[in-house]
Amino acid sequence: MINRRVYILSLGMLLVAWSCAMADTGKKEAAKASALEWLQRVDEEAYADSWDSAADYFKNAVNKEQWVQMLRTVRTPLGRLLSRVPKRIAYRTSLPGAPDGQYVVIQFSTAFENKQSAIETVTPMLDADGKWRVSGYYIK
Repeated sequence: MINRRVYILSLGMLLVAWSCAMADTGKKEAAKASALEWLQRVDEEAYADSWDSAADYFKNAVNKEQWVQMLRTVRTPLGRLLSRVPKRIAYRTSLPGAPDGQYVVIQFSTAFENKQSAIETVTPMLDADGKWRVSGYYIK
């Protein structure tokens, strides 16, 4: 009787863990799609549009003119995109210096015309309206 209860409890815990993993996978995929759409704007040098479509948190951290100038200074010299491959994707509910929420931190191995090896980190967050929007972007 005890072994049967342990088995049922263990099976229940596995189902809960599997369900959570599947939910995280769905969030990661939705966030990744949003990030890639946003990155396309950046690749096309539609920098103002990338700011317009970013998360409110992002917009409160940097104004549009500052963002456009930063990308002109940092991203434009790299040249056109040659390749971008997801390297790591992690779902988080807490990030340093940011309010608690739902975030997906995505690292891409990226090659540009004038920089063959770069790491882009894009962090979409679930915005107040339930849509994934980019809240952070870094090139290293």
